Order: sequence, then C-alpha cells, then structure tokens
Amino acid sequence: MQSTFELLKTFTEAPGPAGRESVIRESIAARWTPLADEVRVDAMGSLIALQRGDGPEPRPAVMAAAHMDEIGLIVTGIEGDFLRAHALGGIDRRVLLGLDVLVHGKHDLPGIIGSRPPHVITAAEREKIIAWEEVYVDTGLPGDELASLVGIGDHITFDRELLALKNERVAGKALDNRASVVAVTLALQALRARNHAWDFYAVATVQEEVGIKGAITSAYGLAPEIAIALDVTFAAQHDDESPGTFALGKGPTIASGPNFHPQVVERLQAAAKAEEIPNQFEAVPGSSGTDAWGIQVAREGIPTGLIEIPLRYMHQPVETAALQDIERAGRLLASFIARLEADFRPCWEDAS
Repeated sequence: MQSTFELLKTFTEAPGPAGRESVIRESIAARWTPLADEVRVDAMGSLIALQRGDGPEPRPAVMAAAHMDEIGLIVTGIEGDFLRAHALGGIDRRVLLGLDVLVHGKHDLPGIIGSRPPHVITAAEREKIIAWEEVYVDTGLPGDELASLVGIGDHITFDRELLALKNERVAGKALDNRASVVAVTLALQALRARNHAWDFYAVATVQEEVGIKGAITSAYGLAPEIAIALDVTFAAQHDDESPGTFALGKGPTIASGPNFHPQVVERLQAAAKAEEIPNQFEAVPGSSGTDAWGIQVAREGIPTGLIEIPLRYMHQPVETAALQDIERAGRLLASFIARLEADFRPCWEDAS
C-alpha cells in the first residue's frame, strides 16, 4: 500500500470534475479492489466496494461515503484561438488568473487562463475580480485545430501537483474531497485485519459539488442501517480564526446537529476516546452541505454521522491539509465500524 502522501498525490492529481469522474474512479477502484470482496459502479457512476463482516446473517450494513468529484470549469464557447469557460461547482474566480489547466477534449490539452496585462487596463479594472465573460483558456492551438479537438460542454480541471509542505502539511487541488477518499481507503485497509460484525460499503460518490447526487442515489440503492459521510471542513488560517474553523493537526471533527443521529454521534465520540484518536467537535445547526445531507433522508431515513477533515483555502488550487488528520479520520471510521455490535440498531427511543 502506498504511503498516505503517495495515495493522496495519486488521487488529487487524477482529474475527476463533477459528471466526468471516470479517471479518478478507475484510480480508486484499483486500490479498493484488493481490499474488498466486491467492487462495482452504480448507474450514477459512484464506486461501491463491499467488505463483508463476520457477524451472523442477515448482516446489517454500514456505508461510508466520500465524494470523488472535484470543482472545475466547462467549455461554453470557442472564439478564435480561445475557449470560453464557466464554473462547474463552486469555483473561486479570484484565483483563476494565471492558472494551469487541463482541457478534457478528444484528448487532454494543457492550457492557461490569462488576462490583459495591467499596463493596458484602467486602475478600476485592476481592482475588479475577473467576470466570467472575460475568462478565456489558451491552449496555444489555432482556432480550426482547437475546434476539432474541443467541444462545447467539455470539462476543464486545474493542473496542479500535490506539494509537500513542512510539518506534514500538504497543498494542492481536489483535497476536497480526495482527502476523505484516502481516509476511507485507510479504513478499508485497517478493517481487512480487524473483525467487524457489519458489512461495510465504501462509496466514492459522484456529483457532490453540483448537488449531492451520487450520495442520494447510492444511499437509496444500498439502504444501509447506518451511514457515515466524510468530507472537509474549514481550518483556521491567517485571516480567519472565527467560530466554525478548526485547527490543522488536531484531528478530524465529529459533527453534531439535526443532520446527524445522536447515537451515531455518541458512538463516533466513544470510538475516538477508546482508541485515543485526537478529534474536534463541530456544531452544525442546519444543512451540513455534505453527502450526509442527502443520505439522511434517503428512503425512509438513514441514521447518519459526519467525519470532517480540516482544510485551508477550500475550493482553491492550494487546498491545504495535515496528513495526520487524514490518517486519524481513517482510524476513526475503522474503529467506529469495528465496534458496531451485530445486534445494535440506532433508535430514537434511546437517543439523548
């Protein structure tokens, strides 16, 4: 098995914009297949790996969902030698200028996003964030060749290698949410060597960035007794240490609020305490904005929890996380699953 850094590098550098996740899905499947009893892809494109438990049949099932799609751009027009582009997911226009990108046409094309030099624009224009009408991608190709290789609706992703910073920090694109996919992979690995009574479904979901779609459909199809979503949350940084931000390197957060079943929250906390896994507690008063929001109301309702990894500079090409937090999220998930008794079922009568 690759190191955590190597695994994260592999996953983050693979393209997988919302709605076109095939490359990242193949990369994840290659690493999940040796750790699972069954691996398949559902009709929406989510990757599902089953690791059977050792409890008596019929066994209950627990699902862990981490979305594998990333934000990106979509080609909306071709004007001469340049591509027009617009947001695919929550793109931050402030950081677009000067970026290297990959245009996923008939084959991948390197490109850049540039703008007119500051010498030839007004002072007022220099103070503005670039408008979508002014976002163009330059591949270096002449217009006729460009039009033969790229079509309207083709996807564009950031072209960025994962960077190792000091103090076990890493920075790059798509850590939202490939960091959580790594955590689920580490849990699959740990549970291969550890007894667990419940069947475990690891799911790499699609299209979270454009509406939590893969989580809704995979939860409906699997109908697990419990589900845990894994995602990222806001880490404290130099210009934001407000409530609702969390420290890097202090462990993942365990979320509490109406999106989450109290007994699932309590058992996540108990698992962290039993195995001395550093963690932080996160209050979420409404929608979590994660796969947990869609899973909770699938079918007749699924008792759901949420583990989140603190992340700086979310939805930018330099998202930054601590490797220790990713590893601890994987340990926490594995511990939670291993500690589920064969006869346990969450219920509201016993919930505090």
